Order: sequence, then C-alpha cells, then structure tokens
Amino acid sequence: MTSPRSDAWEKVTGRARYAVDAVLPNMAHAAVVRSERAHAYLTGIDRAEAEAAPGVIAVVTAEDLGDLGRRFGHIVPDHAILAVDKVRYYGEPVAVVVAETPHQAADAAELVWVDYDDLPALTDAVTALASDVLIHEQSYVEPGQKFLDVAPAASTDNIAHRNELAWGDAEAALAAAATVVETTTTFPLVYGYAMETYNALADWQPGSLHVVSTAQHPLMVRRELARMFSLPLAAVRVEVPYIGGGYGSKSYTKLEPLAAAASWAAGRPVKVTTDVEAAMYTTRADGALVTVRTGFDADARICARDIDIRFDTGAYADNSPLVLTKSINRSFGPYRIPNLRVRGVAAYTNTSPASSYRGFGAPQAALAGELNMDMAADRLGIDPVELRRRNLLAPGDTIIDGKRPLDADLAADLDAIVFALDQHAFERDAAVQAGGDQHAADQHDAVDVGIRRGRAVAVTASDAGASPISTAQVRMHADGSVTLLVSSTEMGQGSRTALAQIAARELCVSIEAVAVGQSDTRFTPFEWTTGASRTTTVVGLAVQAACADLWDNLRVKAAESAGVPVDDVVVHGGRVHLAAEVSNTVSGLGAGGDVVGEHGTGLGAGAAGALGAGERGTGAADAAPVVKDSGSGLTPAEVIRQWFGADAGEVVGVGVVRRDGATAVLPPFWEIGAVGVEVSVDVATGEVTVEHLVTVGDVGHAVNPDLVKGQDLGAATQGLGIALWEEMVYDGEQLTNPNLVEYRVPRLRDTPRRITSVLAERGDGAGPYGAKGAGEGALNPVPAAVAAAVGRAVGVWPTELPLTPPRVWSLLQQAQQ
Repeated sequence: MTSPRSDAWEKVTGRARYAVDAVLPNMAHAAVVRSERAHAYLTGIDRAEAEAAPGVIAVVTAEDLGDLGRRFGHIVPDHAILAVDKVRYYGEPVAVVVAETPHQAADAAELVWVDYDDLPALTDAVTALASDVLIHEQSYVEPGQKFLDVAPAASTDNIAHRNELAWGDAEAALAAAATVVETTTTFPLVYGYAMETYNALADWQPGSLHVVSTAQHPLMVRRELARMFSLPLAAVRVEVPYIGGGYGSKSYTKLEPLAAAASWAAGRPVKVTTDVEAAMYTTRADGALVTVRTGFDADARICARDIDIRFDTGAYADNSPLVLTKSINRSFGPYRIPNLRVRGVAAYTNTSPASSYRGFGAPQAALAGELNMDMAADRLGIDPVELRRRNLLAPGDTIIDGKRPLDADLAADLDAIVFALDQHAFERDAAVQAGGDQHAADQHDAVDVGIRRGRAVAVTASDAGASPISTAQVRMHADGSVTLLVSSTEMGQGSRTALAQIAARELCVSIEAVAVGQSDTRFTPFEWTTGASRTTTVVGLAVQAACADLWDNLRVKAAESAGVPVDDVVVHGGRVHLAAEVSNTVSGLGAGGDVVGEHGTGLGAGAAGALGAGERGTGAADAAPVVKDSGSGLTPAEVIRQWFGADAGEVVGVGVVRRDGATAVLPPFWEIGAVGVEVSVDVATGEVTVEHLVTVGDVGHAVNPDLVKGQDLGAATQGLGIALWEEMVYDGEQLTNPNLVEYRVPRLRDTPRRITSVLAERGDGAGPYGAKGAGEGALNPVPAAVAAAVGRAVGVWPTELPLTPPRVWSLLQQAQQ
C-alpha cells in the first residue's frame, strides 16, 4: 500500500542533510586544476604563485602522492587521482589546491601553470579504434582479474573491454532468411544530471580515513580507499547522507580519492565540491554506435539476429566493461531468437570517462533493436505490435541459457500499452467531435496544415538486480519501536520509505514506529550496491530475513522467561503466544491462541516470535501489563521488558541475502521496460511534442505504488531527454556545452500532455510479496519508442539522437525528396 515518504518533511523544510552540508572541525577546502588539453604529455607544472597565495595550505600534484596507490577503478584500476605524466581528456584533474576557504582555493588554482606537449586527440570511438595513437600505453588489467562475470580485456588498440554472446549459427540463418532488416543507430553522450553534483569531504589521519560523500555504493568506495591507502577495511569510514540524485552516475568511486589525497597531503580535513561543468567532466553515459541485422522467416518470425555494439567509453574504463557486458545481454530484446551473435567493444577516447547510467547499457542497445523491429514491420507490411506479439517470449521461457527464466508476461504488458493508447485516441476524437477539447481540436485541424502524428511501442528486458548480496539489521526497542539499519543509500528513490514499510509489515507495527538510519560503513551492515533496481527486491529480502531473525530471538527470550522449550512458543498476529498444547499447564502465561507459526507475512514457521510473562526481575517490568486472558498473547515490547527485567533493552535481528534460495539463479529478476508514446511533429520547425506517454510497471508487487509510479515517470522523463534534447557536444577536443543552458534537460513544460502509468502486479518476482525492481525499466525503451513514433510521423526513420528540431526538420526534407 502507498505510504507517505518518510523523508518528505525533512526535504520540504530544508532540514535534510546532504554530503555538501557536512562540516568537520578545522576543515579546509579544495579547488581542482583541470587540464586544458584532451591528450598531451605533461611537461611541467609551476605552482609557486599558487603556493604563495593567501590562505593556501598545499598545492598537490601526482608527484606528491609518492607510494600512495595513485590509481583507482573497481574493474580496471586505470584512473589516476591526478594526471601522471600525461592527460587523457579535457578537464582531467592535474593538481588540487587546498586553502582555508573555497574562494581562496579557487583563486589560487588560477595561478597554477601547466605546460603540455600535445598529442592527437581521439574524440570518438570509430576514430580511436582505427588509430595507431594509444590513449593508454599499458594495460592495467592484472592476470586472472575478474569482477562478477566480467574479465576485462587488456587495453591494447584503445580497447577498454570486449565481449560477445552467441548461440546457433546467426550468419547461416541470416543467409537463409526470407527478409533481413538492418539498422544502425547513434546514441549520444549523455550526462546524468542530478541536482546535487559530486562532492566529498575526507579526513585522513594516521591509521584511519573518514569520508562523507555522494557515493551510491559506500562499501565499494571503502574497499577502493582501503586498497589505495593500505588500510584495513575497518579503518575506513564512508558516510553517505541523503544524495540529491544519482541515476547510476554516482556509482563506485569518483571524487573520494581526490579528497582523501588532498587531506593526506594537507594534514587537514578537506572538502572537494564540483559545479555542473566539473561534474560533466567527472562522468557520463557511454555513447554507442549499434548495428542490428534481423532475419525473418515467411511468417514474420525472427530466425536470427546479428548485433555489433561500439561504446565510446572515454578516457578511463570506470564501470564501462560491466555496462558493455550488460548491454550485450540486453541488446536482442525479449524475443525468441534461435540464432544469435552479439559482439561488443568499449573504446577508450579522449573524452570524459563514462560509467554507469540509469538503464546500464540497455537504452543504447534498445534504440537499435526496437527501432529495427519497427522498420521490419514496415518492410513486412505488418503492424509493429503484431510483429512483437509473434516473437515475444512467454513467462518461464529462457532468455539466456543458465540465467533465470523470464518472470513476466510481456504480451499482457503490451496489450495494456495498446489499450491505453487506443483509449486516449478514442477520447480525443470524441472530444474533437463534441467540441470540448480545444487543444485536441486544434491538433486535429492542424494535421493537414503542418502537424503530423506518430505513435509507437517498445519493450525491453534487462538482467537486473546486480549481485544478490545484502545485509540488514533491525533493532526493536523496549517501547516496540524499531530502528532499521541498511547501507542502501537514499538518493530520492524512496528506499527508506519502502524498506520501512516492509519492516513495519513484518513486525506488525506502524511505519511511524520504524526509523531508518543513513548509510555509514562504521555502523550499517554490508550492502553490495544501491543500483540496478535492486533495493526493494534484494535489500527487501534482507529486511524480511532480519525481521524473521528478530522474531526468533524474541521466541528464545520468551521461552527463557517462561521456562519452556522454545518450540512451545509461537507468533500470531504480531503477538507471541504459548502453543495450545502447553498453554494451560504453565502458570502466569497467556493461553495459546491460533497456533499457525506466522505473523501476518506469509514467512511461515521459523519466523515466529515468543511471549512470556514470567516472574523475572523487579522494577518497571513488573508494572508492565501482563495479558493473561485466553488467546491474547503479549507484544514484543512486553517480551523485551520482561526478559531484561526493566523498561529497557532491545532485541536485534540480522538478515543476510546471498546467492542462494530465491536468488540462487541470476539475475534476481528481469526488469521489464514497456512503453508507448504518441508524438506530434511541427513540420515548419521540426519541434516534437509528446502527446501521450504510457508506462507499464511490471513490478510483481508494488510495495508503495506511488513510489513505483514516480520511479517510472522519472525514468521515462530521462528517456525523453535522451530522445529529444540531451547530448554532450564536442568541438574538436573541447566540450562545448558544459552547463544547463546549453545542455538541455527536460523541463516542466516538456511533460507529456497525458501520462498513463499502469502497474502490472502478478506476484511473479523473487522479492518481498512477489516484488521485482523498478527504477530503470521505464527509461530503457523510451528513446527507441520516440524515434519510431517520429519516424512514422515524418516518413523517414531517424537513426541518431537526440531528435532536436534541426535534426527532425532535416528528416522532413529527406521525406520530400
């Protein structure tokens, strides 16, 4: 059920604490000196003027870092904290100035002079892969190195990673196909704009390191910092308050090593912040050039697909090897394909480093794959929805051998989209006829004089959930209230609310009685990541397990208080009881009620709690109400007070999820993307307006429907941004639009005129109550759906995003030729 966001009051009143608000005693501030070349050897850094500037504490370059681990990167440690010997992209950190105030640091940074010996700048993947100029002269991959299922390739020939997936004989099947349709698309370089840019505060002391930052994955950051500073994990503390938006771009390590190195060099806590321009230099999504060839038989069924993916990964690998691997897995669509071949390569280029971004490789591949289906439908003379219906996988079908079977009903999701689009069209036409919808009437009248319409659908399936490793701790206090500790970070998605709802339901308390702590590696338990749409599903399972463990611990304490075997104590309806067969033989205990070994959640026996009202101790506990009437039982709070013998104490439950049981087969779930769009195109200007957006949230069970709908709308809106406006533009080696004036993100006035959000709840997920993840699915197919809808409106298939007015106007001119 929907519950108000637990963080709403803090955020709307300005009380919410973010990393940028963090302050430590004696804190200094840093400004970063960034490269003014995209590719060049460093021949000298003159910092004398900066060191003499007012308030300056230290000016740090790579040579000052000595034996400190100077490179990071959780898959390939190729990323220097500060450029070593050469720079590889415009805006790369070359030095950092530490001063008493932010203004003093910024002023002094202007006094650092850097000399360069220029090298050819390779600013796109095609050029980089064909060039003899190497961006990295050596490989940073260690023999046998592996991260999850990704074994990174050596960085030769400007290749950060390569991978492939195949079965059957795609080439032979394509040669024998009745029809072959080929599509090549260009996916832009996209910045994952968040309202809070990257920032980090670090306090290095001999033997320890404390960091407060915008890290989505604090435990991963802790691991890297421990390696770099030769510290044990327990000596590194990474604290993450609220994050002002992440979208994958704050995954893994970003500014934290720079802040830590500055603190190490200055001997003071140091804060590093970024503006939008610096954030755009820090990371972005992988650009992609994707070619799809699909063969169909005479019945319009897919007989083969051949896919080539080329990623523009930027100067450093970051997470792109894993993103590429996932893109390959998500490239061929949720279709029956007897013969498949996918080849992927991630190319180093002299541009800002790419990393995770919402969708994690799926939007890049889906643009080509789903647009290819629309082009094929046009070639085959068949409705594009019908073409998809003929080829969609059914629930339980295998997508990739060895992975979890499909846990979704894609045909039903597609039907829901078509119904919503048709319903809107029917209502619009009826309004036009009745004269009650002036906008619809204007659009209807304008069809012949300058407005064209198109609509399209798109579906995707992503192997989401990441690694199912998660830990949760619940602490029930003497008054029955609960503290929930997880390391999942809250970045606007509402995870604290959803997890609190799960805990409240499991423990039969109100959500107001559950407090969720912020992520802090010193106090909160281990969590793999916050991303891949996994929190409700995987962390939610850990919360359930922790609650079950708490009930078991309550049973033990109740049994001790009552002097009975623990098996004689059960839980029902959120209260603890003696089992019926012994309830009448023990003096002073409430008689057993309906003994079913459950507490209203379906977890069954083994997740039960306990009750005793025995004669333990004196004081406040003696005054606590002891319910003795038949079938009533006692509350967990009463159990706690009786066992401790005072109005004090707490009982703790710990839950762990690993690759076992419901999560033994990966992925933990398939995240479905199913959307439909209707667009109108102004033929005079090329401007595209989204008239209707339909999303289907195939989430198994919506723990909080409002949060799910918000996730779907947010994801789809980012997809619209990619489709219509967003693109990082390089002119030669320099980014020309590093600000929110020229880098156009969706605005309020860009909201689709009508939005239909459908929740598909079939209880078919591995998470709590049959839940599956939400958060990325609604983005993945949107760029493809918009491209197909615009193509139908103008009569020419677009192959490059974003579809800005000049690009669409050019398509309109092509259609007239």
